[in-house]
Amino acid sequence: MKEFALIFRLQNIADFKPSPEQMQERINWLAGIAAQNKLADKGSTLLPGAGSAKTLRSKEVVTDGPCIEIKDFISGYVVVKAVDIDEALEMAKGNPIFKIGGSIEVREVLKRD
Repeated sequence: MKEFALIFRLQNIADFKPSPEQMQERINWLAGIAAQNKLADKGSTLLPGAGSAKTLRSKEVVTDGPCIEIKDFISGYVVVKAVDIDEALEMAKGNPIFKIGGSIEVREVLKRD
């Protein structure tokens, strides 16, 4: 099995604080993946606020935020185990982030021995 990072993106910072119902949907989605023994890392939430992220572009150049070139922000991630990227995409499709206009980037994790 390969590992894939599911990277959650939101466009509106107001969506960063989900309702209890939205949190329960996310917990249920994650539990479904864990029940299949396909959850490699439950991930974390990444804070979107001012001062919570900096980007180091060289030894001397530091800018605010993780990426000033894009309009959306990364709100968190999980890592799943799947046979291929298509299976990882199918897992991602069940996430409730789409109900609030979010998106999920799916990337294969390069495992180095």
